[in-house]
Amino acid sequence: MQQAIAILDSGVGGLTVAKEVMRQLPREKVIYFGDTARAPYGPRTPEEVRDFTEQIVDYLLQYNPKMIVIACNTATAAALDYISDKVSIPVIGVIHPGARAAISATKTGHVGVIGTVGTVSSGAYTAALKQLSPFVEVQSRACPTLVPLVEQGLFRTAKSFDIVREALHGMRPEEIDCLILGCTHYPFLMDTIQQVMGPRVKLISSADETAREISTILYDKGQLASSEDLPVHQFFCTGDSVMFQSIATEWLGEHIKRTPVVWQITKL
Repeated sequence: MQQAIAILDSGVGGLTVAKEVMRQLPREKVIYFGDTARAPYGPRTPEEVRDFTEQIVDYLLQYNPKMIVIACNTATAAALDYISDKVSIPVIGVIHPGARAAISATKTGHVGVIGTVGTVSSGAYTAALKQLSPFVEVQSRACPTLVPLVEQGLFRTAKSFDIVREALHGMRPEEIDCLILGCTHYPFLMDTIQQVMGPRVKLISSADETAREISTILYDKGQLASSEDLPVHQFFCTGDSVMFQSIATEWLGEHIKRTPVVWQITKL
C-alpha cells in the first residue's frame, strides 16, 4: 500500500498546501485532516493548539504516513518542535518555507507579515526571517477576521473586500515590498489582498515552497512515489462536512475531478 503524505490544518486553509503537493507531486497520496469543528486556532493558547495538533497527529499515524505536514502557521509555531520530537517520520511546517520565499523575493529588505493572533504573537516569522537575513525589517499584523471568512465559504463574496481592507489597515504598502500570507487560509483571499495592497507588493504564500521542501526531503530519503496509478486521496474534517467538501471541491478543482477521493468525517 502506498504511504501517504499527511497534511493537517485547523480547517480548510491547508488545502492551499495540498493543492500544491498534488500539482508538483501528482503521484503522491495525500491524507488531509481539517479540524473545522475547532477552528480557528489563532485565538487559542499555544498549549491548547499543541494539544489539538498532537491529537490529530495521533489519529493520522494509524494510516502509516511517510511524512507529516503541519499546514497551519499557528500550529507550526506552537507544536512543530514538539511533534518532531514525538514521531519518527519527517515533520515539516509552513513558517520556514514562507520565510525563505520572502527573503528570496524582497529587494528592499522590508517584509510584511499577516497572520493569526497566535502566529503573530509567537514572533515565529520574525525569528525565521532574521535567522536568514539579520538586517531584514519586519512589520507584522494579526488579522483575526480573515480565517472565519474563509471557513464560512465567503471568500468570493462582495463583502470580503471591505473585511480584508479593514483587517489590513495599518499595513502600509509603501513601506514593504513583499507580504507573507502567514496563514494558509489567506491564499483563498489572494486576489482581494492584492487589490488592497496594490501591485507593488508581492504576496508570498508558503504553499509553493512547502511543496518543494516535501519533494526534496522525500527524494533525499528515496521515498518519492513511483506508482503509475493515480493515488486515492483521503480528506477528513471534524465539523460541517458539507461546507468542507464544497470549499475543497472549489479550491482543488481539477485535481479531485481527475483523481479518486474519499471524503470522511471524524470526531476527536
